[in-house]
Amino acid sequence: MKGVLVLFLGWISISQSANILGIFTCPMPSHLIVHMSVAKILAENGHNVTVLTTLEPTIKHKNINVIQIPLPEEDGKQLKHIFGNMGKTDNGSVLGIFLRGFKYIAFAIAKMFDALKDPRVKDLYENKGNKFDLILSGMLINNYQMGLVHKLKAPVIGILPVQPFEFLGVAVGNPRELSYVPAMNVGVEKGEIMTFSQRIKTLAMSVGHTIWNGLENIENKKRYKYLYGDDPTMPRFEDLNKNISLIFFNSHALSEGPIRPNLPGVIEIGGIQIKDTPDPLPKNIAEFLDNAKEGAILLSLGSNIQSDHLKSDVVQKMFSVLSKLKLKVIWKWDKLEHIPGNSSNILYSKWLPQDDILAHPNIKLFITHAGRGGISEASYHGKPMLALPMFGDQQGNAGSMVKQGFGLSLKLLELKEKTFQNTINEILQNSQYKENVENFSKLYRDRPLTARQSVIYWTEYVMRYHGAKHLQSPLMHMDFIAANNLDVYGLLGILVAFVLYLKYYLIKFIFR
Repeated sequence: MKGVLVLFLGWISISQSANILGIFTCPMPSHLIVHMSVAKILAENGHNVTVLTTLEPTIKHKNINVIQIPLPEEDGKQLKHIFGNMGKTDNGSVLGIFLRGFKYIAFAIAKMFDALKDPRVKDLYENKGNKFDLILSGMLINNYQMGLVHKLKAPVIGILPVQPFEFLGVAVGNPRELSYVPAMNVGVEKGEIMTFSQRIKTLAMSVGHTIWNGLENIENKKRYKYLYGDDPTMPRFEDLNKNISLIFFNSHALSEGPIRPNLPGVIEIGGIQIKDTPDPLPKNIAEFLDNAKEGAILLSLGSNIQSDHLKSDVVQKMFSVLSKLKLKVIWKWDKLEHIPGNSSNILYSKWLPQDDILAHPNIKLFITHAGRGGISEASYHGKPMLALPMFGDQQGNAGSMVKQGFGLSLKLLELKEKTFQNTINEILQNSQYKENVENFSKLYRDRPLTARQSVIYWTEYVMRYHGAKHLQSPLMHMDFIAANNLDVYGLLGILVAFVLYLKYYLIKFIFR
């Protein structure tokens, strides 16, 4: 059946390779992994992809041409400072998580703007030799980036490495269902009805994000005018998103939840970075895992949090527990000259092929910051998890993971040595966690189209139909009054007032 499907997809593919531009300027490595995974799939399918990025991609292909606009050294220091504060201050409150996430994303949005000022970006649309059949746009409240899309006069597909959260789904007019679709930091099991307090949190987050979007777009409008204000052919800032054909979201609601209404312009490609067949591991890691007779643990707090972002006492507590285990431990650690301690059962590494390691049969536990990518990879490979979330959607990811019985979660900054040890032992010794996530893995993989096939099909669909405008919601072309039926309600109000007025004077006339 799969062979027939592949042949079918090949038959409907575009007959010749297309020129595709990826605008992947977000300075977040986790975002770039998802963006480049999409780019690589299209490159492998014969398309020529040019990528505009601020970071050096770890995913490469001969059909991908990279234009890197690196961050200035001072920006790199500021980014480290932001994450350093996250790793050393209390992260328990919803407000704290929201404010730290706001600071980080506001910085990222400003850096994406700086990248578009580079002369090489201007050359993309001023050089008549450049012609792109499609634009892939990494999205993150950066509407001004759509100005470049308009300059290039090509259809555009957005990419987001998260679920279609309410404040992100509005880009394609996705419905806002706050009573049963939780906010990004509210962990709810699929199909579970939110409690009263969870609905309050979801509403509060919605209001907060609406205000945030409004404030950020005031600055974005200024950025747009700075970049393209001298061109009278450019659309209004408010109309920029009307060109979006669809958005790829790194989610799979059918298996993961939460169940939500999605428009045709929402295409879920959850686990897009996961390989069908894992690549061979580096020799030292392969030997280390193959010799792990008691099993092994993978510990990674993601690409943003570095070793010096963590409190030293927390690191020592973690080392004390992990070094005493019979299992081997692979620990992602970026400063090999200053490791937490020496232990024969621990292998430190600056960079890890996380997906390939999680695919190894000897991995028994994944200790993770609960980023979207890591949760997806562990779920796909059926590995139990211990989450240590810090900011953004990590709290919600961890909460949902725990609710589904895939593992447990602890607060990193409040980590107690005994609690850490007991939690690891609980997950390793209680087979229920392993069984739950392995059962979910079957559900997660069971799709009519794989994530890879979905990317190929829908990308080429948009190009075949020159932007596929028929996928767009009418909401994207309505103003605020019409979209919210305020004119209809206003007319009804006038009619009711008129009827009441007539009734009042009729009664007054009869009984005068």
